Amino acid sequence: MLNELHIENIAVIERADLSFTAGFNVLTGETGAGKSIVIDAIGAVLGERVSRELVRRGAEKGLVTAVFDAEDARDWLEQNEIEADGELILQRRIGADGKSSARVCGVPVTAAQMKELAALLVDIHGQNDGRQLMDERLHMNYLDRFGTYSEELSAYAAEYAKYRALNQEIAKLSMDELEKERLSDSLQAQIKELESAELRPGEEEELNARRDLLRNAEKLTEAIDEACASLEDGDTSAQSMTQNAEYFAQRAAAIAPELESAAKAIRDAAFLLTDAGETLRDFRDSLDFSPEEYDRMETRLSLFRKLERRYGRSVDELPAYLEECRQKLDDIQYADERLQKLQQELAQQISRCRESGLRLRQAREKAAHELERRIVSELRDLSMPAVRFAVEITDVSNEQGFDSHGLDQIRFLMSANAGEDLGRISRIASGGELSRIMLAMKNVFAAHDPVPTMIFDEIDTGVSGIAAQRVGEKLFSVSRGKQVMCVTHLPQIAAMADSHFLIEKSEANGRTYTEVEALDRDGRRHELARLHGGDNITLTTLASAEEQLEAAERFKAQHA
Repeated sequence: MLNELHIENIAVIERADLSFTAGFNVLTGETGAGKSIVIDAIGAVLGERVSRELVRRGAEKGLVTAVFDAEDARDWLEQNEIEADGELILQRRIGADGKSSARVCGVPVTAAQMKELAALLVDIHGQNDGRQLMDERLHMNYLDRFGTYSEELSAYAAEYAKYRALNQEIAKLSMDELEKERLSDSLQAQIKELESAELRPGEEEELNARRDLLRNAEKLTEAIDEACASLEDGDTSAQSMTQNAEYFAQRAAAIAPELESAAKAIRDAAFLLTDAGETLRDFRDSLDFSPEEYDRMETRLSLFRKLERRYGRSVDELPAYLEECRQKLDDIQYADERLQKLQQELAQQISRCRESGLRLRQAREKAAHELERRIVSELRDLSMPAVRFAVEITDVSNEQGFDSHGLDQIRFLMSANAGEDLGRISRIASGGELSRIMLAMKNVFAAHDPVPTMIFDEIDTGVSGIAAQRVGEKLFSVSRGKQVMCVTHLPQIAAMADSHFLIEKSEANGRTYTEVEALDRDGRRHELARLHGGDNITLTTLASAEEQLEAAERFKAQHA
């Protein structure tokens, strides 16, 4: 639930602090006072796209902070390794340059993370949502959201994915004979060239190392010869001197046993010097090479460079590319046989898609009947007693008889008045009826939606009189299970509130300011009187407002 909202330098709001309660929260005020700006601010802190125009003129930045119950998103917090001590604090900063940043409990988060979190916290129903009902492409989403057949949806999605994969594979193999011959010739030429190169993993590195060695063979041989001479030649060589030292050290150790370790160390050194000398001589012998060997290495490395340029791959990657070419050639040479097999598999997969789609349709039909019943019941509560609502399920009109959504095309039909035939919502429903249908759907879906807070921005569009009264009662009923916030112009809806906020606009020093005030009961009475009679608040309008508040309190007591 949304507990607190702090708004700073957002549009005409310089600063506002709102403390919301559980139940039904209402915001009222004159047109243009800034009611929807509060909703925009909530949207901003929940990760909606924002622009620099949202920042109050003259301010360096705008700031929105919202405090929710941490339990509403405990799993998300754990997954994102963010700690929250009972309070989930969301913050959005918007700079005058249009740049923005978001934080959750002080931890920077991305816009994607914030939107993911927002989906767990708040469902915002804007002024245009009712109009979305006229877009029949969305009707299937509404039904699938209501239905409890996620397994059937997932099963069909898996079968359709296999169907798509087979189609794509068939498309790759389905080429004309001329293209097939051209590609086959190209692959054969590449395979021949790469096979004749007889590439071996690591060969390039070995050749480069050998070439570098041979380039410095003269200097290397000279250095090795000098080292060998120092080790082995003459009475003053390292080996000779070490052997002498070993002899005399051993004689000394015979007299003084504590020198045995020194004698042993010299003896070991003599062995090591001998081994080093042999290693140097062997390496020097390996340096014997002919000019032809060097030419062969240069030719081989030149071939590597040519192949790398031609195929855009390193020499070590070319063996894998060779296998790829062989596979492609094999696919082309056996394309007809493979294509025939894939066509058989596709026919079988089409059958599986239809079988899975049929199970999905059966689940949709069952959900559709229940949705029809629930929507009609809700709409009758909303002062539409003669309404009929139907979910029409028809076949997909393509060659296969199915698409990515199943076998079905779905649209909602309704008749608002007795004696009228069912028809498309876009052609029959008025603005007020659209608002009530959307509210009915929101209420029906609420049972399947774990989101704890629902926000309605002017749900009363096109509604008045008894219908408005019923909308207010329905919003109150929804608020018994969820926190509900509503921007409204209608006293019938405002009277049902548990908490009532007045949004007022004023001018000072040539600037416009918007303030938010939480109303007590007397303040609510005056606001309801204003909603009834405008600026002309009289004893009669105040009395009428009092009667409306008392009637609302009786209704709430009966339905608590």
